[in-house]
Amino acid sequence: MDRGECLLGIINLHKPAGKTSHDMVSFVRKTLGLKRVGHAGTLDPDATGVLPVLVGKATSLSDLLTEKTKTYVATVRLGVETDTYDSSGQVTNRSDKRPTEAEICEAAKGFLGDISQVPPMYSAIKVGGKKLYELARKGETVTVKPREVTIYSLRCFGFGEDTFSMEVSCSKGTYIRSLCHDLGRALGTCACMDALVRTQSGPFLIENAYTPEDIEQAVQGGKLEQILLPPEVVLSGYPAVTLTEQTVLKIKNGLRMRPDQLGISDAKEGDIFRLYDGESLLCLVKAIQSENALVLSIEKTFFG
Repeated sequence: MDRGECLLGIINLHKPAGKTSHDMVSFVRKTLGLKRVGHAGTLDPDATGVLPVLVGKATSLSDLLTEKTKTYVATVRLGVETDTYDSSGQVTNRSDKRPTEAEICEAAKGFLGDISQVPPMYSAIKVGGKKLYELARKGETVTVKPREVTIYSLRCFGFGEDTFSMEVSCSKGTYIRSLCHDLGRALGTCACMDALVRTQSGPFLIENAYTPEDIEQAVQGGKLEQILLPPEVVLSGYPAVTLTEQTVLKIKNGLRMRPDQLGISDAKEGDIFRLYDGESLLCLVKAIQSENALVLSIEKTFFG
């Protein structure tokens, strides 16, 4: 049996600059000696910070984590636009205009809430089966549809002659590079992203993140359990139900049961519950309408 079948948890990894998110997954696979590893929420190679890495059957939690609010701190460079919307790209435009601190803060307010954002051409979004950055590298241009995202908070600070910092809390799918670019346009000048740090992804904070070196030392010292966080870190918002031995067997055999059969008296359609076999997380179930009764349908399993 793959060792990944026995491990179940999440590592709050601090991704270094110059590494892709896939590089970090490969690193954890090699370091832990298992195959089943994934991540929740890609970071650009030049970006650093929180990258939740999912181990074993916790890989099934990727969609839940990706949906969580994320917080970033970006360094914005004024006076320059690039084809990638960050400082690693080719310069496409320049401007000598430098807005004041007050103008920047006021313009930033216009990006709060639900906004329509066009992703940069140099991104992994697929159009016609091809990733945008692949098309961009070939010199091809396509129309990129705007996407609806939500900016929950946006704070500008650390103003310099040509740069300032911007802390952003946002929804899934937000491109901070596009936000920097669009803010420059709103100010009547040019701007691009100079650096990016993800400081939070859902419940995971940068101050509690582990570097690759930390992970290697933990594994070598036999202390992996100290950095491998339980799924409950993500799932704590769902009610927990401990099952009897008989009910555990029925659930494992795929039998759909009514909420009242598990002692759940107030379930509504769409509610999600954590089911436990003793202290072991068995699965997540969702209340759905089936014919004339509300039943519990298995959404994610953590057994077998």
